[in-house]
Amino acid sequence: MMMTGQNEKPPSGEATPATPTTPASASRSPSATLCRERKYLPRWFSTSIGHGIIRDIRARAPYYASDWKDAWNYRVVPAIVLIFFANVLPGIAFSLDLIETTQQYGVAEVLLSSFMAAFIFSIFGAQPLCIAGVTGPITVLNKTIFDIIERQPDAPNYLQFVGWVYLWGAILHWITAALNWCNFLQYVTLFSCDTFGFYVSWVYLQYGVQVITRQFPSDGSSTPPTSSTESSTATLDGAFVGIILALLMTVTGFLFRSLSESAYFHRHVRRFFADYGMPISLVASSAVAYWGRFNSANPTTLPTGHAFMPAGDRPWLVRFWELDAKWVGIAFPFGFALWVLFFFDHNVSSLMAQGTEFPLRKPPGFHYDFFLLGITTFIAGLLGIPAPNGLIPQAPIHTTSLLVMGHAPKRDVEHGARPPPGTEEKKRRTSVQQQDALGDEQGVTRTRSRLHAPRHLDLEPDPTQSRDGEGDVRRHEVPVAVVEQRVSNLAQGALCLVLLTGPFLHVLNLIPRGVLAGLFWYMGVDALQGNGITRKLLYFLRDKALTPADEPLRRVRRSRILLFVAVQLVGFGATMAITQTIAAIGFPIVILLLVPVRTYLVPRLPFTEEELSVLDGPTASPFTMESVGGVKS
Repeated sequence: MMMTGQNEKPPSGEATPATPTTPASASRSPSATLCRERKYLPRWFSTSIGHGIIRDIRARAPYYASDWKDAWNYRVVPAIVLIFFANVLPGIAFSLDLIETTQQYGVAEVLLSSFMAAFIFSIFGAQPLCIAGVTGPITVLNKTIFDIIERQPDAPNYLQFVGWVYLWGAILHWITAALNWCNFLQYVTLFSCDTFGFYVSWVYLQYGVQVITRQFPSDGSSTPPTSSTESSTATLDGAFVGIILALLMTVTGFLFRSLSESAYFHRHVRRFFADYGMPISLVASSAVAYWGRFNSANPTTLPTGHAFMPAGDRPWLVRFWELDAKWVGIAFPFGFALWVLFFFDHNVSSLMAQGTEFPLRKPPGFHYDFFLLGITTFIAGLLGIPAPNGLIPQAPIHTTSLLVMGHAPKRDVEHGARPPPGTEEKKRRTSVQQQDALGDEQGVTRTRSRLHAPRHLDLEPDPTQSRDGEGDVRRHEVPVAVVEQRVSNLAQGALCLVLLTGPFLHVLNLIPRGVLAGLFWYMGVDALQGNGITRKLLYFLRDKALTPADEPLRRVRRSRILLFVAVQLVGFGATMAITQTIAAIGFPIVILLLVPVRTYLVPRLPFTEEELSVLDGPTASPFTMESVGGVKS
């Protein structure tokens, strides 16, 4: 019947349907068979080798000169200061466990890794807003590798083995970029990003507690150190001082932030608090450690080595090619785990640094930057330093510090005018070609869902753009631009290199570890406050009478909100649990599984399409997602 129907003519008066002809002879053609098979390839899979890298370079190259010229803006200065402290000190603190356990790394290796990443991505990268450095997950991975190979009777040289792990990982990076597998990111939504961000936030809080607990002497002795012991010897008094310093750092940091969001002081003073509150808190808390009886307690400080010298005064070049052949093959599974971790961690960091809340004008380049990440990974193995990758929450913090705020048009503020559907992409494209399309972007940014907007954009006005006496008008400020440039990333990396000199290493050695714990707590709590999981949970604690009528979560059944959050918390719990065991080498796999869980499992749960659209959404705008094939429909 079907074959007969294909040869029948349509009834008179009816238009012939425009269907493609498929002769029987064509179905037997090998080329036709190949084309038919390509229809079943995943959307993120592309057979054009290197197409994504070439497209990223062509899209970003016209903006390279402006990336340097646009840095002539005051917003770059506070961004450099903020990211320098937010990148270097947590990176060193994350590596303390790795440094003390393996005795193969030191502060110099961490600083050199941060400088290398900043130099390569700011000079050659397509996404210079993404900050890369030493993260907690890579230190967990490196420490797990050490714990595993040291149990072997004929354990190989650790740095040589890690060199092969990094080389295998780098090769997989290059293959991924060449085959355009970064298109897989079109499936990454806020579900995965919020879950991973929630995990990273709790890692920060956990490391803060860990830094504090390690300051207590193992024997419980409160005897202060003598001349025969090192100045960093743990004492009970020093441990308690460390707790005080940690709390002081945390409270002071949030105090400055609260003042920057308040109606107190002049607008320039408030902006100063917003820009420099955290660095001032860190310096002041460190200074308190050397005041009066606090100084006599001798709190533990950061360890440092010799200027521009690696740990143990070894050569900088790691001869990983001298490793026994059997260990070369064993290193591959670890390299695969490294690739999975960096594929998700670095790309999600790039997505969050270019999120929908940021009115960006310059195109991204995920494929090209992931190829560069393979180069930095290979160099890290060659030099025996921890491999850098994208940082959360530092990457979005960097973009936030570069935001330029402004007022929405008065008619939109009063009447709540919204642009018609489908205008966001058109305005994004127009803003790339015409730099004066600020008014349109204000409307686009303002209409973004409250649920998915970060906390600091909902609550924190820009004091420099508001005049005293305007009252509630200050609350209608929206981001109108981002200072997209390369200087802030390069400058904070150059400061890492400056820290490698003798005098500045001495200054680094003066920072108490308790202050670092407070910095961890500050950044962890700050990231939690803006996380989607936290915002959904806090929704249940709100007074319903005081909840805005246009709150998006009002359109979702409360049981479905709990179900959605429960799935996220299961993913968070599985990731956190596996990192506490010897199986921590597999935690990147658990993180990556969040994407197929959202794509295939969550839609099968009892959610309506409207509920899922409220509970979840794309991490970045269609303008940004063009680099990876667009947003998945």
